[in-house]
Amino acid sequence: MPLIDTHAHVYLDRFDADRDAMIERAKAAGITAVVLPAIDVPSIHAALALCEQYPGFFWAMAALHPSEVKDATDADFAEVEALCDRPEVVAVGESGLDYYWDRSFNAKQQDYLRRHARLAVKRDLPLILHNRDQQGSDAASLDLVDILKEIKAGPGGERLRGIFHCFGGPVWLANDVLDLGFHVGLGGTLTFKNGGVPETIENVPLDRIVLETDAPFLAPTPHRGKRNEPAYVRLVAEKLAEVRGLSIEEVEAATTANARTLFDLH
Repeated sequence: MPLIDTHAHVYLDRFDADRDAMIERAKAAGITAVVLPAIDVPSIHAALALCEQYPGFFWAMAALHPSEVKDATDADFAEVEALCDRPEVVAVGESGLDYYWDRSFNAKQQDYLRRHARLAVKRDLPLILHNRDQQGSDAASLDLVDILKEIKAGPGGERLRGIFHCFGGPVWLANDVLDLGFHVGLGGTLTFKNGGVPETIENVPLDRIVLETDAPFLAPTPHRGKRNEPAYVRLVAEKLAEVRGLSIEEVEAATTANARTLFDLH
């Protein structure tokens, strides 16, 4: 059965030495499509280059990562908006909030999240969200939910949908994700011992889950600490089947259908 990696940064130079071999490993593992999230404008172009080189296997997103908006300009966002016209761009992402490293530009992060959310609504594309807090804080999660509710209540807000990428809870956030009509993206952290992810998604139905790697980051067990790659999304699928008491075929069928519908992949 096929699988889709809904979030992998395989345009990064960490794959330059073996990208073709990495793609073959992914295909051998049953991966039929990989969606490439953007970090900045150059990364969108790098993703689009891969889409052209491997049509139908790679798909792109367009956005400015929250950690990158500190120095972003209106011209940068205008280019993001223009690149959403490309047929290979199937989502606005990854946007969101990151309060982990530097909280000096929270307001600018929030401004760009609103811009990205409105762009997703305008173009009728899913919005892919990064969400990271400092230890013991829910500040980014709370602000993220408030902003999404604000956009949802505005013009065209019924079209707002997407993925909370690399979802790790808390439980209250999972409930809000469902209420907002979003999906959760599960990756390597699902496999981490004492990671707590299975508990936080206990009430999330299978039809609201997609799988991802976030390659080259967050490799699943038993590859933790090494470079991640799309082939490993199968390990995430196997773990999800284990914690849900489902067959791997059920997980493959559901998560692949969810991704294909959300990104309108054919």
